[in-house]
Amino acid sequence: MAYDEGLAARLRALLGGRSVTEKRMFGGHAFLLDGHLTVAASGRGGLLVRVAADRSAELLERPRTARMVMGGREMAGWLWVTGEPDVDDLDGPELAGWVAEAVAVVETLPPKRVRPKRVRPKRVRPERRAAGRPPPGRRQG
Repeated sequence: MAYDEGLAARLRALLGGRSVTEKRMFGGHAFLLDGHLTVAASGRGGLLVRVAADRSAELLERPRTARMVMGGREMAGWLWVTGEPDVDDLDGPELAGWVAEAVAVVETLPPKRVRPKRVRPKRVRPERRAAGRPPPGRRQG
């Protein structure tokens, strides 16, 4: 299942004006604030939200909320908000509340150090044959 592009657009609008980076992750579309994964439109449908560990239990009581499980392992500090039957029923105030929760957590973290991309030199292939010589297995005649 592909991620909901409408949800990604709404997340983009809510996070506008900040230093946000967007990446394809987890089969969905993730939004990073100062290098920290903040929220994502999940490839399974719904919304992945970073939350404070001490608020997880309280936030799990909200409707359509579950712990984020990846590879059979629960991910601490992350919740999955399902949009059953569709994520479009995550209305403006509810979605804004989830984004605010995630941003509040990320703002407590120090910005990640920006690492320059490693540029690999292009591999130069040697000529397969010397100029003027026929390819192997062919005779000049």
